[in-house]
Amino acid sequence: MKIHLVGGESKFYKMEYKKCKKNTWPSRIFEKKLNIYEEELFALTKNGKSIVLGKKPNSKSIILQSNDYLCMANNKNVINAQIEMLQNCDRELVMSAIFLHEGSPKDTLEKKFAQYIGYENAILTQSGWAANSGLIQVIADKDIPVYIDFFMHMSFREGTKNSDAPFYLFRHNDAEHLEKLIRKNGPGVVVVESVYSTIGTVSPLVDIIDVAIQYHCVSVVDESHSLGIYGPYGSGLVAALDLTEKVHFVTASLSKAFAGRAGIIFCNHTFAKYYPYVAYPAIFSSTLLLPEIAGLFATLDSMIHANERRQDLHKNADYLRSGLKDLEYNIKSQSPIIALESGTEHQTEILRDALENRNVFGSVFCAPATPKNRSLIRFSLNSNLQRNELDHILSVCAEVREEVGMWDWRSTRGKKIVLNKR
Repeated sequence: MKIHLVGGESKFYKMEYKKCKKNTWPSRIFEKKLNIYEEELFALTKNGKSIVLGKKPNSKSIILQSNDYLCMANNKNVINAQIEMLQNCDRELVMSAIFLHEGSPKDTLEKKFAQYIGYENAILTQSGWAANSGLIQVIADKDIPVYIDFFMHMSFREGTKNSDAPFYLFRHNDAEHLEKLIRKNGPGVVVVESVYSTIGTVSPLVDIIDVAIQYHCVSVVDESHSLGIYGPYGSGLVAALDLTEKVHFVTASLSKAFAGRAGIIFCNHTFAKYYPYVAYPAIFSSTLLLPEIAGLFATLDSMIHANERRQDLHKNADYLRSGLKDLEYNIKSQSPIIALESGTEHQTEILRDALENRNVFGSVFCAPATPKNRSLIRFSLNSNLQRNELDHILSVCAEVREEVGMWDWRSTRGKKIVLNKR
């Protein structure tokens, strides 16, 4: 059928639109589900938007929503490297990475990253999600169980679906519970994060990896929120704890401290050889673009020389955590990720508004990122925060305690119960 444009629209489009208005079968099928989304995501909030969307920050706002812990996004060396590549790249092939030969810019960067944290090889992916889901899809199957910490990123569960592997959740940071599950269900793949992105806790990696070794399990550590900010030159907690020879795979999103748009898997040479030809994200998605690779080259160079920024970041985190604990918030964080665990979405909306009205902007985490009725506001700190800004955050958090009902939060009551038992 030919399409004749009339006044910017086609007769075909108008005809099909009329048909669609008469034919209501899509709405009959999807109306119930769409109504559920409407009720759960929008109808119950005061502004009619998703709970994660409050006010827009202004120039005076303190924004604690970015994962750019070391403020690398505006690094001039990184920006200039990307611009130079854009200007000088005559021909770029947009295709799957399986067609790239050894010696490509991607291959060179992978080798440089592997050397940085002490692994034989590395595989760059399109995102942290692609790295995690692709890795589990490749190394697990219906006969290989996957043991996942309760607070693990959803990308790992997605990988188990694609692999048909059974998976078992063990209690957060509980090596003993992990051991019980392995003894019951057999050896498999043990998956943990070194720093948990929801509440900022740090994994007891030594204990977890000891269990994995004892029961002949493959170990995977996601370093998305620790790569760049812990360890020698930011090489991560696995390296800092001298576990590199004991952990089989390390993954990371490079959209956190590295402020890019990519993911990475650290592994041995054998695995790196066959992964691109069996992992769905590698086969069915285009590879990174050359300006992205150039930016990551420059970021890695800057990261190695960012010790002062790392020190500033951890000083800021220590100061804010200590101040919030003095204000009797139940802070579980051991890292630059600090969560105010408000509870229900209604309580979290009240907290969000109270903070934003005073120019403090954190990130709302709710289901499915957290268990239902365990919503929270997450503060992601960075190395550029000044002491007067941290003091303002503490002043605001002190001021709003009554307004947001902090004393009645489940997390606050839980803290009191623990203290009373002691």
